[in-house]
Amino acid sequence: MKCPHCGKANRVPAAASGRPRCGNCHQDLPWIVPAGDSDFAAIAEQSPVPVLVDFWAAWCGPCRMVSPVLDQLAHERAGRIKLVKVDVDAAPGLSARFRIQSIPTLMVLIDGRIAAQQAGAAPAAALRAWLDRSLASA
Repeated sequence: MKCPHCGKANRVPAAASGRPRCGNCHQDLPWIVPAGDSDFAAIAEQSPVPVLVDFWAAWCGPCRMVSPVLDQLAHERAGRIKLVKVDVDAAPGLSARFRIQSIPTLMVLIDGRIAAQQAGAAPAAALRAWLDRSLASA
């Protein structure tokens, strides 16, 4: 990942006990990682920061519209959230476990528990407000 502050390349692990920081300027880095059936627990449920989970699929138009907004939210809240992207076609177990009926479905996990959930695409301002409310209520 390229640091948005200094431009240096950094490796960002999918799972870690702390928050990713730039090795050069030591600023918080956006934490955006994919997860699947086998690694979701380690990546999302055991995260030291709140997790915004995006259940999506490559063929889903609304998912492709929401994805850049979620990436922007992860950049704006670097060090405070982790964005975990779950491809529902590649992770049928998670889709069944969380009863994903429509995509995109967004979920906020705090300490491994669902704090908020929302289905469907929404404008950037609505997603930002929903995320902020979800994080504040937990």
